[in-house]
Formats: sequence, C-alpha cells, structure tokens
Amino acid sequence: MSDAQTTAREQGTPFNPAFDVVSHPNLFEGILRRRSVAFIIDAIIIAVLWTVLFVVSTILTLGIALFFVGVLFPIVGLGYNALTVGGPNQSTIGMRMMGVKIKMWHGGSVSPLIGAFHALLFWLSLTIFFPILLWPLIDRQKRCLHDIFAGVVAVRNT
Repeated sequence: MSDAQTTAREQGTPFNPAFDVVSHPNLFEGILRRRSVAFIIDAIIIAVLWTVLFVVSTILTLGIALFFVGVLFPIVGLGYNALTVGGPNQSTIGMRMMGVKIKMWHGGSVSPLIGAFHALLFWLSLTIFFPILLWPLIDRQKRCLHDIFAGVVAVRNT
C-alpha cells in the first residue's frame, strides 16, 4: 500500500487512485503553467463575449443597458464557465487549447452548477485576496483553494 493510501485511510478520507500524484504524476506535470495560459485565453474570450453582448444590448435597449454594466460581466463569466467546464468537454476553450480538463475529485463529471460555483470562487479569490492563488505551490495535486472548495481537480487531458 502506498503512503498516500495509508495516509488517506488513517485520516478517514476516501482515496482515489485516479488522481494520485504518486501513481499518475503525468496528470499534473506543468498544470500550473497550462492553467495560467488557459486563463489568459479565457479572459480574452470572456472580454470579447462581454463586449459583443454589451454593444448589442445597448443598441437594442437604446442605452438602458448602460445601467447594468456591473452585472453583465459576472453573468457572462459565470455562464461561460458553467457551459464549458460543466459541459461535455469538462474544460473551457482555453483549457482545451492547453490540454487541461476539470474533473470532480472523485473522478466524476462537473455539472454546470459546480462549473459556475468554481468560477465564482475563482473570481472572488482573484479580486478579494489574490495571495490565496499561491496555494498550488504547496499542494501535491497543484489544486487552488477554489478547486478544493468546489471539489474539483485540474488534470492534463491525456
């Protein structure tokens, strides 16, 4: 029995060999770099989606949409993550380009609700307390705290 299995049993937590760093180190190689680049790609996509939606809604509502600028951006970002991470590919467009997939910690698929919740936690950690994003530097699975709280793990799509 591996050290990870022994530790998991001692702590009373379930052990999932599918995402064990010792058994499958290739799933986590370069994952932080890949996720960082994927974030930049996705941020550009969300900004473009937001701009198009904002311009179209401003024209259609004769300027009334200008009052809803602060609400529109989070809705686009959460919706994008819910539909992509919570969809059949289990990854955003940027993640697909970088070969990253989001899975539930137990190996299951991410639902759209969990995908939106994961994005909400990420954006809150990014805007409220940026140093929290340094957690993967000490985590064996390179999970951020918003990954842990949402119950997901990012792995290479091999």
